[in-house]
Amino acid sequence: MPTVVHLHGGTAPYDSDGYPTDFVLPAESYGTFPTMPAMPGMPAMNDPDAHVSTIRRDYAYPPQPQAGTLWYHDHRMAFTGASVYRGLAGFHLAHGTEEQALPLPRGARDVPLMIADRAFAANGSFLYPALDPTMRTTPGVDKPSVNGVMGDVILVNGAPWPVMKVDTARYRFRILNASNARTYQLALQGTTQRFTQIGTDHGLLPAPLPQDTVVIAPAERFDVVIDFSRHKVGDEITLANRLGSNSTAAVMRFLVARATEDGSSIPSTLSKTAAITTTGSMTQRTMKFTRGHQGQWLINKQAFDPSVSQADVPAGSTELWTILSDFHHPFHIHNATFQVMARDGRAPGPYDQGWKDTVFVNKGEKVLLAIRFSDLKGRFVFHCHNLEHEDMAMMATFRIT
Repeated sequence: MPTVVHLHGGTAPYDSDGYPTDFVLPAESYGTFPTMPAMPGMPAMNDPDAHVSTIRRDYAYPPQPQAGTLWYHDHRMAFTGASVYRGLAGFHLAHGTEEQALPLPRGARDVPLMIADRAFAANGSFLYPALDPTMRTTPGVDKPSVNGVMGDVILVNGAPWPVMKVDTARYRFRILNASNARTYQLALQGTTQRFTQIGTDHGLLPAPLPQDTVVIAPAERFDVVIDFSRHKVGDEITLANRLGSNSTAAVMRFLVARATEDGSSIPSTLSKTAAITTTGSMTQRTMKFTRGHQGQWLINKQAFDPSVSQADVPAGSTELWTILSDFHHPFHIHNATFQVMARDGRAPGPYDQGWKDTVFVNKGEKVLLAIRFSDLKGRFVFHCHNLEHEDMAMMATFRIT
């Protein structure tokens, strides 16, 4: 299949960012086909600015400006949902000297957790409701799935409802929601312990933040510490999903298997990275995410068109963007990071802290973001990270100039 690699959260030159029409084709004989296949209500089109390669492409990633829990996944136009559902995703951890100097859990106790829901056919294959299972010509999913594809099996790092054996010690978990559409409210059962959030998409928070639950939308990352030192060998703790039911109400279990010493701790100060200071002279923009006709999802009433830029921003600048939504949409932007400044005119919520590249916008909400753009020039995209919405045109080009 054609594919496009996107380093989610990464800073990269425009030709390595994973623009959705910059295909890597599997073979010369694959045949000609449009880089923008026909979606419902739209003609097929070719992107004259697409960077198309055959068989191989070298992606160049410079050192990242911030530590963080990044990940990579397929970003092929109109078929991202099906590709990620079938497993084309993985972690890319960026480390920094600031966090490495802290006594946080490390080594085998610094654990990435990729959480994703899937459905399976009777023969064990992935059950994805694609209109075109060959992923060659016709994008989209069947009508009951246009709001987003959800499964009834929760996978963690590819395993269904796994059990992880842990020591009587603190563990750092870098949690990624790699689901196509499902949002989770994670909670701990079988313990009085709370999560201690220490980071988000892009590195550490200024200070640790206790959380009873963690609400995590598709593509968001939360960096948390769970302290098993107060438990005895044999105790079991469940990572539960309060937004799930039946088979989706549990994510995984931790089995306290070994008593050990623990030299880690959580400092009261984690990061000295400065917060964004806004000014009245900053450029302000509004992006409205709405449902269109015939299964399309739109931004400012516009279906994705690679030839149309909805924003031209100066390199290295900071702008204020207001995101409006008529449905539940995780907003994601490439080659930029942001801080949440307000929700519906009020202070940011409990899960909005720190530097992010993805934020959950609830139905009817208005979220104000201060976005800091990379100094790498070129064309990039922002979009909904509900992958079925993204595939059905809820994406827009912007240019860093």
